[in-house]
Amino acid sequence: MKILVTGGTGYIGSHTVVELQNKGFEVVIVDNLSNSSADIVDNIEKITGVRPLLEVFDLTDFDKTMDFFTRHNDIKGVIHFAAYKAVGESVEKPLMYYRNNLVSLMNILESMIANKVENLVFSSSCTVYGQPDELPVSEKAPIKKAESPYGNTKQISEEIIQDSVKAYDVKGIALRYFNPIGAHESALIGELPLGVPNNLVPFITQTAIGIRDQLKVFGDDYPTPDGTPIRDYIHVVDLAKAHVIAVNRMIEGKMKKDFEVFNLGTGKGYSVLEVINAFEKTTGQKLNYKIVERRPGDVIEVWADPTFSNQELGWKAEKGIDEMVLSAWNWEKALRSKNKD
Repeated sequence: MKILVTGGTGYIGSHTVVELQNKGFEVVIVDNLSNSSADIVDNIEKITGVRPLLEVFDLTDFDKTMDFFTRHNDIKGVIHFAAYKAVGESVEKPLMYYRNNLVSLMNILESMIANKVENLVFSSSCTVYGQPDELPVSEKAPIKKAESPYGNTKQISEEIIQDSVKAYDVKGIALRYFNPIGAHESALIGELPLGVPNNLVPFITQTAIGIRDQLKVFGDDYPTPDGTPIRDYIHVVDLAKAHVIAVNRMIEGKMKKDFEVFNLGTGKGYSVLEVINAFEKTTGQKLNYKIVERRPGDVIEVWADPTFSNQELGWKAEKGIDEMVLSAWNWEKALRSKNKD
């Protein structure tokens, strides 16, 4: 069975391609390589023994998107990752985020409908909850006004999918991720931001290996036990496996309604300083970090109530914080040694 993975050379996308191929799916990737590289496909092949097909174009191009679906008329489902994802950058460049993230989704949906592809798994985010009233956050929590244009594109995307599900012959599952970190145990794929990382863990590993002089911790005056923001960190491989389960759920006709939402997290929150401490403890690397001013768009604390996903999908995050940061460090070291070669 053929699955389209948009953004499949990216961080979560590449790990999901691996898990899909491990379960026997045929995978086609569409990616514009704006924040990833084509040689990820080589590494996916090394891990799984199967080379996924990669087509390089921009999904905001309607004609190219429609042409792709017309040529690949045997696709059984789409997992849509392709989007810009940096909170800070979205505050600075909102129109770039709205155009890229929303137009690409609409083009995919129109192409799916025209070519009778029914199943869409959407890469959403816990940012749709904003700063929640209650913790942990269940799927019943209200959608708050987004703290950033990035978060708003996720909210609007979910609304677009919901409206499309009502009007057309398509079904959708929105997977709301908490904070994915870590890398594949092979150290062949992992988080590889181009330029300066926006996320905590790649900044930690790049600081530890000497690419960055210093790690900035944005604020220590939040109302949390150590003053730094708290997040629910989830290993990217655990996250990837949930996408395979979601695709199977759709194809096997097991959905309870035509649009479903699941939170993907561990149910445990860690502060920025706790992640730094876990990294130092598991790797033996001391980090040079400095407390700086808060960053716009950051919520104080958020972690998941994964009960519904655990029960309904039969999925559970299995890897702990030590395993997450150690796998990220092994990936960084492997990258570094490859670059030296």
